[in-house]
Amino acid sequence: MTSTELKERARATWSAGDYDAVVERIWSAGADVVARVGVHAGDEVLDVACGTGNASIRAAEAGAKVTGLDLTPELFDGARRRAAKAGVELELVEGDAEDLPFEDESFDVVLSTFGCMFAPDHRRAAEEIARVLRPGGRIGIAAWSPEGSVGDFFKTLSVFGPPPPPDFQPPILWGTREHVEKLFAGTGIEVRFEDSAVDFRFTSADEAVDEYWNRFGPILMLRRALEPEGRGEEIRAALKGLFERWNTLDGDGLGYPGAYLVTLGEKTR
Repeated sequence: MTSTELKERARATWSAGDYDAVVERIWSAGADVVARVGVHAGDEVLDVACGTGNASIRAAEAGAKVTGLDLTPELFDGARRRAAKAGVELELVEGDAEDLPFEDESFDVVLSTFGCMFAPDHRRAAEEIARVLRPGGRIGIAAWSPEGSVGDFFKTLSVFGPPPPPDFQPPILWGTREHVEKLFAGTGIEVRFEDSAVDFRFTSADEAVDEYWNRFGPILMLRRALEPEGRGEEIRAALKGLFERWNTLDGDGLGYPGAYLVTLGEKTR
Protein backbone atom coordinates (compact mmCIF):
# COMPACT_ATOMS: atom_id res chain seq x y z
CA MET A 1 0.00 0.00 0.00
CA THR A 2 1.43 3.37 -1.04
CA SER A 3 1.62 6.44 1.17
CA THR A 4 -1.19 8.02 -0.84
CA GLU A 5 -3.38 4.96 -0.34
CA LEU A 6 -2.64 4.98 3.39
CA LYS A 7 -3.71 8.62 3.62
CA GLU A 8 -6.89 8.00 1.63
CA ARG A 9 -7.68 5.13 3.96
CA ALA A 10 -6.98 7.32 6.99
CA ARG A 11 -9.33 10.02 5.74
CA ALA A 12 -12.08 7.45 5.17
CA THR A 13 -11.48 5.99 8.63
CA TRP A 14 -11.57 9.24 10.61
CA SER A 15 -14.57 10.60 8.70
CA ALA A 16 -16.55 7.44 9.50
CA GLY A 17 -18.64 7.31 12.64
CA ASP A 18 -18.91 10.24 15.04
CA TYR A 19 -15.41 11.25 16.08
CA ASP A 20 -16.70 14.53 17.51
CA ALA A 21 -18.58 12.52 20.14
CA VAL A 22 -15.72 10.10 20.81
CA VAL A 23 -13.25 12.96 21.34
CA GLU A 24 -15.15 14.01 24.46
CA ARG A 25 -13.37 11.15 26.22
CA ILE A 26 -9.94 12.66 25.52
CA TRP A 27 -10.86 16.35 25.57
CA SER A 28 -8.75 17.03 28.66
CA ALA A 29 -5.56 16.27 26.72
CA GLY A 30 -5.85 19.44 24.65
CA ALA A 31 -5.83 21.66 27.73
CA ASP A 32 -3.02 19.56 29.20
CA VAL A 33 -0.72 20.00 26.19
CA VAL A 34 -1.48 23.72 25.82
CA ALA A 35 -0.68 24.28 29.48
CA ARG A 36 2.56 22.29 29.35
CA VAL A 37 3.76 24.22 26.29
CA GLY A 38 2.77 27.55 27.82
CA VAL A 39 0.77 29.07 24.99
CA HIS A 40 0.51 32.84 25.42
CA ALA A 41 -1.73 35.58 24.10
CA GLY A 42 -0.45 36.69 20.72
CA ASP A 43 1.32 33.43 19.87
CA GLU A 44 0.81 32.20 16.32
CA VAL A 45 -0.07 28.54 16.75
CA LEU A 46 -0.41 25.64 14.32
CA ASP A 47 -2.32 22.53 15.41
CA VAL A 48 -1.29 19.64 13.13
CA ALA A 49 -4.01 17.04 12.53
CA CYS A 50 -6.34 19.17 14.63
CA GLY A 51 -9.45 17.01 14.28
CA THR A 52 -12.38 18.69 15.99
CA GLY A 53 -10.20 21.22 17.80
CA ASN A 54 -9.00 19.51 20.96
CA ALA A 55 -5.81 21.60 21.30
CA SER A 56 -6.77 24.36 18.83
CA ILE A 57 -9.66 25.66 20.90
CA ARG A 58 -7.68 25.63 24.14
CA ALA A 59 -4.85 27.56 22.49
CA ALA A 60 -7.33 30.12 21.14
CA GLU A 61 -8.85 30.46 24.59
CA ALA A 62 -5.35 31.36 25.82
CA GLY A 63 -5.35 34.28 23.38
CA ALA A 64 -3.33 32.73 20.56
CA LYS A 65 -3.97 33.13 16.84
CA VAL A 66 -4.63 29.52 15.84
CA THR A 67 -4.52 27.64 12.55
CA GLY A 68 -5.78 24.07 12.59
CA LEU A 69 -4.76 21.69 9.82
CA ASP A 70 -6.18 18.25 9.09
CA LEU A 71 -6.19 15.72 6.29
CA THR A 72 -9.87 15.04 7.05
CA PRO A 73 -11.91 18.24 6.55
CA GLU A 74 -15.07 16.34 7.43
CA LEU A 75 -14.03 16.93 11.04
CA PHE A 76 -14.05 20.72 10.66
CA ASP A 77 -17.78 21.08 11.28
CA GLY A 78 -17.23 19.78 14.80
CA ALA A 79 -14.27 22.12 15.28
CA ARG A 80 -16.30 25.12 14.12
CA ARG A 81 -19.20 24.22 16.38
CA ARG A 82 -16.93 23.79 19.38
CA ALA A 83 -15.05 27.01 18.63
CA ALA A 84 -18.30 28.96 18.38
CA LYS A 85 -19.46 27.54 21.70
CA ALA A 86 -16.14 28.56 23.28
CA GLY A 87 -16.36 32.03 21.72
CA VAL A 88 -13.08 31.76 19.80
CA GLU A 89 -12.03 31.81 16.15
CA LEU A 90 -9.92 29.27 14.28
CA GLU A 91 -8.53 29.19 10.78
CA LEU A 92 -9.04 25.66 9.48
CA VAL A 93 -6.98 24.34 6.56
CA GLU A 94 -7.16 21.01 4.76
CA GLY A 95 -3.64 19.68 4.47
CA ASP A 96 -1.06 16.96 4.99
CA ALA A 97 1.22 16.75 8.05
CA GLU A 98 3.99 15.57 5.72
CA ASP A 99 3.68 18.60 3.45
CA LEU A 100 2.52 21.58 5.51
CA PRO A 101 1.21 24.37 3.25
CA PHE A 102 3.01 27.15 5.14
CA GLU A 103 6.20 29.15 4.73
CA ASP A 104 9.30 28.39 6.75
CA GLU A 105 9.31 29.80 10.30
CA SER A 106 5.61 30.78 10.26
CA PHE A 107 4.60 29.81 13.81
CA ASP A 108 5.61 30.39 17.41
CA VAL A 109 4.07 27.11 18.57
CA VAL A 110 3.22 23.82 16.84
CA LEU A 111 0.86 21.41 18.61
CA SER A 112 -0.53 17.99 17.81
CA THR A 113 -2.80 15.97 20.06
CA PHE A 114 -3.02 12.33 18.92
CA GLY A 115 -2.72 13.65 15.36
CA CYS A 116 0.65 13.76 13.61
CA MET A 117 1.35 10.30 15.02
CA PHE A 118 -0.86 8.93 12.23
CA ALA A 119 1.21 10.41 9.37
CA PRO A 120 2.79 7.46 7.53
CA ASP A 121 6.28 9.02 7.33
CA HIS A 122 7.18 9.95 10.90
CA ARG A 123 10.49 11.62 10.09
CA ARG A 124 8.93 13.72 7.36
CA ALA A 125 6.20 14.92 9.72
CA ALA A 126 8.81 15.88 12.33
CA GLU A 127 10.87 17.74 9.74
CA GLU A 128 7.81 19.68 8.60
CA ILE A 129 6.96 20.65 12.18
CA ALA A 130 10.51 21.92 12.62
CA ARG A 131 10.48 23.76 9.30
CA VAL A 132 7.43 25.90 10.03
CA LEU A 133 8.52 26.69 13.60
CA ARG A 134 10.34 29.96 14.29
CA PRO A 135 13.65 29.98 16.18
CA GLY A 136 12.78 30.04 19.86
CA GLY A 137 9.41 28.45 19.09
CA ARG A 138 7.93 25.55 21.04
CA ILE A 139 6.27 22.25 20.26
CA GLY A 140 3.80 20.13 22.19
CA ILE A 141 2.84 16.70 20.87
CA ALA A 142 0.67 14.13 22.63
CA ALA A 143 0.86 10.50 21.51
CA TRP A 144 -0.50 7.34 23.09
CA SER A 145 1.98 5.20 25.01
CA PRO A 146 2.50 1.66 23.68
CA GLU A 147 2.53 0.25 27.20
CA GLY A 148 -0.83 1.79 28.14
CA SER A 149 -4.44 0.86 27.54
CA VAL A 150 -4.62 2.60 24.17
CA GLY A 151 -1.45 0.85 23.07
CA ASP A 152 -3.19 -2.39 24.02
CA PHE A 153 -6.23 -1.20 22.04
CA PHE A 154 -4.05 -0.85 18.91
CA LYS A 155 -2.52 -4.28 19.49
CA THR A 156 -5.89 -5.93 20.11
CA LEU A 157 -7.41 -4.57 16.91
CA SER A 158 -4.34 -5.20 14.74
CA VAL A 159 -5.05 -8.94 14.61
CA PHE A 160 -8.32 -8.26 12.77
CA GLY A 161 -6.90 -6.08 10.01
CA PRO A 162 -4.73 -6.85 6.97
CA PRO A 163 -0.96 -7.01 7.54
CA PRO A 164 0.71 -3.61 7.21
CA PRO A 165 3.13 -2.88 4.36
CA PRO A 166 6.79 -3.79 4.99
CA ASP A 167 7.93 -0.21 5.70
CA PHE A 168 4.93 0.73 7.85
CA GLN A 169 5.68 2.76 10.98
CA PRO A 170 3.09 2.13 13.70
CA PRO A 171 1.60 5.41 14.98
CA ILE A 172 2.15 4.24 18.54
CA LEU A 173 5.92 4.70 18.08
CA TRP A 174 5.34 8.43 18.68
CA GLY A 175 4.66 7.42 22.28
CA THR A 176 8.25 6.23 22.83
CA ARG A 177 11.06 8.59 23.81
CA GLU A 178 13.85 6.97 21.81
CA HIS A 179 11.85 7.04 18.58
CA VAL A 180 10.85 10.68 18.94
CA GLU A 181 14.41 11.73 19.79
CA LYS A 182 15.55 10.19 16.51
CA LEU A 183 12.74 11.87 14.58
CA PHE A 184 13.79 15.36 15.70
CA ALA A 185 17.55 14.75 15.64
CA GLY A 186 19.19 17.40 13.47
CA THR A 187 16.04 19.50 13.09
CA GLY A 188 17.13 22.19 15.54
CA ILE A 189 14.47 21.19 18.07
CA GLU A 190 15.67 19.97 21.45
CA VAL A 191 13.02 17.69 22.94
CA ARG A 192 12.09 16.60 26.44
CA PHE A 193 9.28 14.37 27.64
CA GLU A 194 6.55 14.25 30.24
CA ASP A 195 4.04 11.51 30.99
CA SER A 196 0.32 12.09 31.31
CA ALA A 197 -3.00 10.28 31.00
CA VAL A 198 -6.69 10.77 30.36
CA ASP A 199 -9.23 9.14 32.64
CA PHE A 200 -11.68 6.98 30.71
CA ARG A 201 -14.98 6.38 32.52
CA PHE A 202 -18.04 4.36 31.46
CA THR A 203 -20.96 2.87 33.35
CA SER A 204 -19.88 -0.60 32.21
CA ALA A 205 -17.70 -2.50 29.76
CA ASP A 206 -20.79 -3.03 27.62
CA GLU A 207 -21.35 0.73 27.38
CA ALA A 208 -17.73 1.20 26.30
CA VAL A 209 -18.06 -1.51 23.64
CA ASP A 210 -21.31 0.00 22.32
CA GLU A 211 -19.79 3.49 22.06
CA TYR A 212 -16.77 2.35 20.09
CA TRP A 213 -18.88 -0.05 18.07
CA ASN A 214 -21.25 2.64 16.84
CA ARG A 215 -19.12 5.81 16.80
CA PHE A 216 -15.40 5.12 16.41
CA GLY A 217 -14.21 5.19 12.81
CA PRO A 218 -11.55 2.45 12.99
CA ILE A 219 -14.07 0.05 14.51
CA LEU A 220 -16.67 0.90 11.89
CA MET A 221 -14.14 0.18 9.16
CA LEU A 222 -13.38 -3.21 10.73
CA ARG A 223 -17.09 -3.95 10.95
CA ARG A 224 -17.58 -3.24 7.25
CA ALA A 225 -14.79 -5.67 6.42
CA LEU A 226 -15.53 -8.47 8.88
CA GLU A 227 -19.25 -8.50 9.68
CA PRO A 228 -20.07 -9.96 6.23
CA GLU A 229 -17.79 -12.84 7.23
CA GLY A 230 -19.69 -13.30 10.49
CA ARG A 231 -16.82 -12.07 12.65
CA GLY A 232 -18.49 -9.11 14.32
CA GLU A 233 -18.85 -10.86 17.64
CA GLU A 234 -15.13 -11.63 17.67
CA ILE A 235 -14.40 -7.91 17.60
CA ARG A 236 -16.95 -7.15 20.30
CA ALA A 237 -15.57 -9.87 22.55
CA ALA A 238 -12.01 -8.63 22.05
CA LEU A 239 -13.05 -5.08 22.93
CA LYS A 240 -14.91 -6.15 26.05
CA GLY A 241 -11.95 -8.21 27.19
CA LEU A 242 -9.65 -5.24 26.67
CA PHE A 243 -11.81 -2.89 28.72
CA GLU A 244 -12.23 -5.39 31.55
CA ARG A 245 -8.50 -6.09 31.56
CA TRP A 246 -7.66 -2.42 32.18
CA ASN A 247 -10.51 -1.61 34.57
CA THR A 248 -9.27 -0.10 37.83
CA LEU A 249 -12.63 0.28 39.60
CA ASP A 250 -13.62 -2.20 42.29
CA GLY A 251 -17.33 -1.37 42.34
CA ASP A 252 -19.82 -0.41 39.69
CA GLY A 253 -18.69 1.16 36.45
CA LEU A 254 -15.60 0.99 34.27
CA GLY A 255 -12.58 3.22 34.61
CA TYR A 256 -9.04 3.04 33.29
CA PRO A 257 -6.18 5.43 32.46
CA GLY A 258 -5.19 6.22 28.90
CA ALA A 259 -1.46 6.88 29.21
CA TYR A 260 0.21 9.20 26.73
CA LEU A 261 3.60 10.77 26.18
CA VAL A 262 3.91 14.54 25.79
CA THR A 263 6.86 15.64 23.66
CA LEU A 264 7.90 19.20 24.45
CA GLY A 265 10.67 21.11 22.78
CA GLU A 266 12.17 24.39 21.68
CA LYS A 267 13.78 25.29 18.35
CA THR A 268 17.24 26.48 19.20
CA ARG A 269 18.37 27.34 15.68
